[in-house]
This record gives sequence, C-alpha cells and structure tokens, in this order.
Amino acid sequence: MFTALVGPSGSGKTTALNLIGCLDRPSEGGVTVAGRAVGAMNRRESAAFRGAHLGFVFQDFNLLPVLTVFENVAYPLLMIRDWPRDQREAAVAKVLEDVGMADQAGKYPAQLSGGQKQRVARALVGGPALVLADEPTANLDGATAQKVMALMKRMRDESGATFVFSTHDPRVMDQAEATFHMEDGRLTRGPAMGKEADHV
Repeated sequence: MFTALVGPSGSGKTTALNLIGCLDRPSEGGVTVAGRAVGAMNRRESAAFRGAHLGFVFQDFNLLPVLTVFENVAYPLLMIRDWPRDQREAAVAKVLEDVGMADQAGKYPAQLSGGQKQRVARALVGGPALVLADEPTANLDGATAQKVMALMKRMRDESGATFVFSTHDPRVMDQAEATFHMEDGRLTRGPAMGKEADHV
C-alpha cells in the first residue's frame, strides 16, 4: 500500500510521521500502529518496535558522518536486529545495487551530494513492514526519483510493505493508492488517486 500525506508546509505532515514512527509522543490521545499503542511505550520499547517493524526515509538524511554508506545502511541490522554478518552484508549489498549506489558504498556522507544521500537505502534494508518517508524524492532528479519509487513499489509487491509518504511531489502523489490531507494538524481522507488506485 502506498499512502500519501499531502498538505501545505507546517500543516503537521512530518509530526504525523514522527508520531507513527515512535519518535514523538502525543500530547493527548493515543497512536496505534500494528495493533500496538505506541504512544504509551517507553524509550526502550519504542526503539525495539522501530527496529522490528519500521523503516524511515528522513528529509534531512540522518546519516552518521563517521560511517561509510555501506555501514550506514547496515547500522540498524547490526544495532537493532543483530543479523549475522554474512546475512547483513548480503542484504546491504543488494539494496545498494537496487538504488544504484553500489559504487558509492565506501564513501562517507560528506563525500556525497544531497541526492546521493537521499538514495542511501538504510530505511529499506531488512524488509520493514511499514516505511515512513518524509519527502523521499525532494532532492532527486527525475531519473533517480523514478528508480527509488520503482524500488519501493517492488518492496510493496514482494513483501507487502506499507509506505506512508509526506510529499508535495506529483511524482509521488501520482503513485498513491490512498491520500490523506493535512491542514492545521487535522487529517482528512481524500479520494484514491493516481496510477495505483486500483490496488485499494
């Protein structure tokens, strides 16, 4: 499932993703994700839930500057999921090849362009059930954005992953199977739209 959160800047799209992703806690009410009341979790429980179920594509990249591209992508598998080394390295190599960054694996974030950083697929490695993507194509040219979206669609089709995007990009909105509109922190359901609407 591809779901888009659309709305003007400051409407609450990123805050909504942060609440779903256990990065922020609601000031009132609750948030339920995959049957779990994530707003009530403590920090350790939130970290474990993120590691087991969620992937993130951050607007500001959130890469560790002292790690290479390969190490950044591998980081959650090592620190949160504790995958064996051979399994971890195979998964990272595959996802970097898929997004066209295999030749950048040994570089550090400071050596990459903004677009290249966004292509680092740390959010996608390990097959999370839910991927939260904050403006995932904002710094990408058309060809690269198309490649990243194709990779995400393949993940959706092969693993059943759900993607929630905050976006202003028509290229992303055109692929959405469901659309929600944010306005002044309020969420309303919009009509299914785009080329993928028949998947709803």
